Amino acid sequence: MTAALATRHVPPDNGAMKIPRHPGATLWADYLEPLQVSVTDLADALGVARKTLSALLNGRQGVSPEMSVRLGILLGHEPDAWAQRQLAYDMAHTDRTGIKVKRLSRRTRR
Repeated sequence: MTAALATRHVPPDNGAMKIPRHPGATLWADYLEPLQVSVTDLADALGVARKTLSALLNGRQGVSPEMSVRLGILLGHEPDAWAQRQLAYDMAHTDRTGIKVKRLSRRTRR
């Protein structure tokens, strides 16, 4: 299974502005479905619980740094590739309109 997953080609980003899909959806659509790999088999290969992987695949959980490293090793990507996908997803889904901050002012030391 590992060899098959490592040979999967990920198409390059075409540069168009778009809302990224959840990394779990990418993992499902680009790897599990086309390669007909079960969630149980992938969880075993990654060394994680099936429940953990299922939560990621269903968008109930994000990609942790550790999971990013695991996926990178298994799929032949850079260790932070999946963490970057998670960050892009999180940033695209962050509502910036309601965020209020105050400007910091320099204080003199006493």
